[in-house]
Amino acid sequence: MSTLLVPYYEHPSVRPAEWDALIAAAPRLYGVVLNPASGPGDAPDESFAEVAARLRAAGTRVLGYADTDYARRPSADVVRDLTRHRDWYGTDGVFLDQVTSGPAEFAYYRRLATAVRGTLALNHGTTPHPSYGRIADVLVTFEGTWSTYRRQPPQPWRGGTDVRLCHLVYGVPDGVDPAVAGADLYCAVPGVGDHPWGTLPHTLEPAR
Repeated sequence: MSTLLVPYYEHPSVRPAEWDALIAAAPRLYGVVLNPASGPGDAPDESFAEVAARLRAAGTRVLGYADTDYARRPSADVVRDLTRHRDWYGTDGVFLDQVTSGPAEFAYYRRLATAVRGTLALNHGTTPHPSYGRIADVLVTFEGTWSTYRRQPPQPWRGGTDVRLCHLVYGVPDGVDPAVAGADLYCAVPGVGDHPWGTLPHTLEPAR
């Protein structure tokens, strides 16, 4: 059965009820992606440190967000983000975003993997070359709209079985559960546009 990996990119002081709902749902979650400022930011944020501690206390892993810009970002900058997430928020691993899917840049990500302590999730947004399965715990093999997900489902994974596959779907209507065979983890949110991950799955939305 698929479980939830939730990227939620809203500040706890702005959306406290939503963060409370995430923490209350801890038994149903694989993890939550923490993203204070398109990464850890330039200084610790007490509000994010608090929710990270509450999530961990509730038994949910916390993954720090870091952008790799499709292997164009200097690896030292990415490693700095990983260190800040770990030192400031006590993260249990990392969610690397904008990850390439071809083999040409694999060495870049293999080097980054050596700096990760804990869980490594790679967001390719599409099915990557099988080599990535050797360094990651989670591969995001789809990120896109619900309409695209229905028309063009993810390609089958041809790599090993010791990695979890994840689908991230947005623009999902209420009452629809897109969890399908082939995905160990998923997140389906109603949000659309440039910031869909500022919304929670319908099943986690707090009561109004």
